[in-house]
Amino acid sequence: MPTMNEGYVKTVRGSVVEAVFENKLPEINNKIVAGENHEMIFEVSSHVDSTTVKLIALTFTAGLARKDPIWDTGNHLMIPVGKQTLGNLYDVFGNNLVDSEKKEDTILRSIHQDPVSFAQRSSSDEIFLTGIKAIDVLAPLPKGEKAGLFGGAGVGKSVLITELINNTAKKSKGYSVFCGIGERSREAEELYREMRETGVIENAILIFAQMNEPPGARFRVGHAALTMSEYLRDVEKKDVLLLIDNIFRFIQAGSEVSGLMGKMPSRVGYQPTLSSELSELQERISSTKTNSITSIQAVYVPADDFTDPSATHIFSHLSASIILSRKKASEGLYPAIDPLNTTSKMLNKRIVGERHYEIAQEIKRNLAIYDELKDVIAMLGIEELSKENRDTVLRARKLQRFLTQPFFTTEQFTGMEGRFVELEDSLDGFERILNDEFEDYRESDLYMIGNVDEANERRNNNS
Repeated sequence: MPTMNEGYVKTVRGSVVEAVFENKLPEINNKIVAGENHEMIFEVSSHVDSTTVKLIALTFTAGLARKDPIWDTGNHLMIPVGKQTLGNLYDVFGNNLVDSEKKEDTILRSIHQDPVSFAQRSSSDEIFLTGIKAIDVLAPLPKGEKAGLFGGAGVGKSVLITELINNTAKKSKGYSVFCGIGERSREAEELYREMRETGVIENAILIFAQMNEPPGARFRVGHAALTMSEYLRDVEKKDVLLLIDNIFRFIQAGSEVSGLMGKMPSRVGYQPTLSSELSELQERISSTKTNSITSIQAVYVPADDFTDPSATHIFSHLSASIILSRKKASEGLYPAIDPLNTTSKMLNKRIVGERHYEIAQEIKRNLAIYDELKDVIAMLGIEELSKENRDTVLRARKLQRFLTQPFFTTEQFTGMEGRFVELEDSLDGFERILNDEFEDYRESDLYMIGNVDEANERRNNNS
């Protein structure tokens, strides 16, 4: 393209390239291209001097040499937006990975957008219902705000996220944007195929930057997903569910980019700009007076250490934190949500009502007492407890079993049909267990069911 501002490559250090532009210095965040077919893509990261810029590669730089020509496009990285993007799978450059045919009427937007101004924001006390008992009762998610699913490797974050997509699409017919940051390559293909088979894909957009891609691409895919979500919220006037799997990989990609740029590492080796980079992304997730973006983010916790700087910085942005426990997963209690450490600002009498609040607090009280008595039971046996404590322990174990739920997205693995449980049915079930209506039932009668009435069917079938 002859109109583009041309420069040349000065140095190549892996994913970091220095380039000289003698005519006009490109602006920060501009998209720069190189190679015969402009197949190499870079983003301007910083200005070195009056003619030199530092670029971060978003594609692999193999074959790039000193003195090679390089071009400034004059624009940021652009991504397609609007209704025609629904049902498709994209990469960070806006390439459709399912249908490569370019459409003439595609609307493009820069991945770098300013957050909604404070005056245009709105906050409501509306609850985002998921159909998952443990979440809706113990940690109701706020509509138009951010919630995190915290857990180490293999405790069920991705399964929970896919279940949320499934339930949202079927129940509310809302739009979902799924952003995969640095996750396994097979997960993208599996998720797309699964969503297509269940018919959920029609109201969803998938955008991925996989584990095998350069850190620059993984660092920018979150911004691209937000641009798509903002357009659906502001122009199409729709409520959007933005799912990010995994926000820790965004921080990790930022750390890699920071290291490549030669910045001095901060605490535990993270980048010194961790807080500002995360805030820049999270601030764009908000509600306007007409529509909202609700974000649910999976957060990998390195070595199950919740004091890790990545986890502590993410906590501060969230309105609800759902903690997934390895111990619960090992006991077969799925979803492996830790009810005692899971919190939500929505669990407030004024918002959820007195009945819901009291039931949630009573569940937590019973489970907390059981937790305290576990050591005594292990050493002396349950018979040594007082009658009151023994009743509490048996009740808590039933509550634990009732907090489990079969998922639609795991039907093919478990052979159990998924359940979507309405909030009223969940509250009713927990209330009846707390009132000892199921005192004579076996714990297994309450395990992996939806409504509490299924326990009666199971009991009758077993008798």
